[in-house]
Amino acid sequence: MALNQQSRFYRWVIRPIVNQLKQGTSPEKLSWSISLGVTLGIFPIMGSTTIVCLIFGHLLKLNQPILHLFKTFTYPLQLALILVYIRLGQMLNGVPLIKFSIPQLLTRFRDDPAQFASDFGLAALHGIEAWAISAIFLIPALYFISLPIMKNLLEKITNKRNW
Repeated sequence: MALNQQSRFYRWVIRPIVNQLKQGTSPEKLSWSISLGVTLGIFPIMGSTTIVCLIFGHLLKLNQPILHLFKTFTYPLQLALILVYIRLGQMLNGVPLIKFSIPQLLTRFRDDPAQFASDFGLAALHGIEAWAISAIFLIPALYFISLPIMKNLLEKITNKRNW
């Protein structure tokens, strides 16, 4: 079982990164792509992360495959953090907390998207505000964590032609 998981991790994470390094993508560019992929992947508006990644990836000339790979991996984290960001944003703005849950939000969105936007639009803006504040710290932290890993991987690739 562990070997199978390891091979999936290699196939879905390591191999795409190695391929990008072999094609000449710099460790710095990959680290920025990883850090923004994770951070944009937890953007607190469901269904928006792909377009947000496309826009930021294009504007910042990031590596789109790696950006979207890490955005996709953070999907469960995005679900877990939506309410956290909304609550933090509401507290930052001193507004009363709205009582709701993720299943309730999904049901109300499916039933009437326009009414949902009207009812929860301000809460979403509060969530985006809290996310933006966290992104200021999260992006550089993830960059500086991933950069040595990318440099080490590039060194292994250049020293071993079998990768």
